[in-house]
Amino acid sequence: MLKAVNVAQMAGFDDIIDVRSPAEFAEDHIPGALNFPVLNDEERARIGTMYKQVSPFDAKKAGAALVSRNIALHLEQGLAARPKSWKPLVYCWRGGQRSGSMAHVLAQVGWYTGQLEGGYKAYRKKVLQDLAALPARFRWRVVCGATGSGKSRLLQALQTAGAQVLDLEDLANHRGSLLGNIPDVPQPSQKYFESLIRARLCSFNPALPVYAEAESRKIGQARVPDALIETMWQGQCIRIEAATAQRVVLLKEDYRHFLAAPAFLGEKLGLLAELHGRTRIARWQEMALRGEWDALVSELLEQHYDPAYSRSTLKHYPHYAQGMVLQPRDLGATAIRELAREILAGQEN
Repeated sequence: MLKAVNVAQMAGFDDIIDVRSPAEFAEDHIPGALNFPVLNDEERARIGTMYKQVSPFDAKKAGAALVSRNIALHLEQGLAARPKSWKPLVYCWRGGQRSGSMAHVLAQVGWYTGQLEGGYKAYRKKVLQDLAALPARFRWRVVCGATGSGKSRLLQALQTAGAQVLDLEDLANHRGSLLGNIPDVPQPSQKYFESLIRARLCSFNPALPVYAEAESRKIGQARVPDALIETMWQGQCIRIEAATAQRVVLLKEDYRHFLAAPAFLGEKLGLLAELHGRTRIARWQEMALRGEWDALVSELLEQHYDPAYSRSTLKHYPHYAQGMVLQPRDLGATAIRELAREILAGQEN
């Protein structure tokens, strides 16, 4: 059976099948979708050129042969083990020929098959609509604290304890500062970052608060949607006040890749020369090469990160001064779990 499905009806299918090319899939896709392309990147480009330079008829004929061959391969390989009860939802760019071809064959096999009306374009339109409207539905609890205060660790502990958490740095694969790139882990495209955010928001219960970390508009190369960041700025603040020595310990743990590559850290610090002057940057670079990590991290916090954090937080979070204050005994796992329990106990009271 083949059924036309709109974006609001996507739930209830066992798998979502994206039949677009791998490059299209990499740029953005419905979270959780599986990529079974009916045309690969080279084939799609070749058929598109033929459509413009030769004739639409010749392009459709050649494309149909390629699509048929690729669908056959998917049936023989990736889809071979699917049971009779399997229910797939198929989509392509516009909900046209590519998804129609795959959906038709799957339905003919005997699987209950959905085809997404409007395809990816309809889904993307829904993402933008939801990102503009959903943030205002929730009560935001924003975890604030200077760099190295354990904000991300606290969010993880809150999530483990059952709280609703939107960890934007986790979704962006970035720690949110000049030195925040995670080694060998690329950031998602802007569109996929937005898809991930929308999926998380759709999973939340509006009756319960949502916890997030205080962020700027950009996390690495990923931009936080305007409606989301502006709604978070109006949220209730939770302030972690950790000692500098505690923060130094945490940062050396979380950024140990820089400790193993001091010259690379020095290159990154060079990007701050306009703010701090070449003399100070040269001294920081020398400290890195000598392995003077405690002193270097302390100076970076006190002379760069802390002033920037204070300016940004006081500017954007009007309820910061009224926020719940947490003073951890340390930033280890046990102490962070205790903070999470303290926050959730306050939520219940």
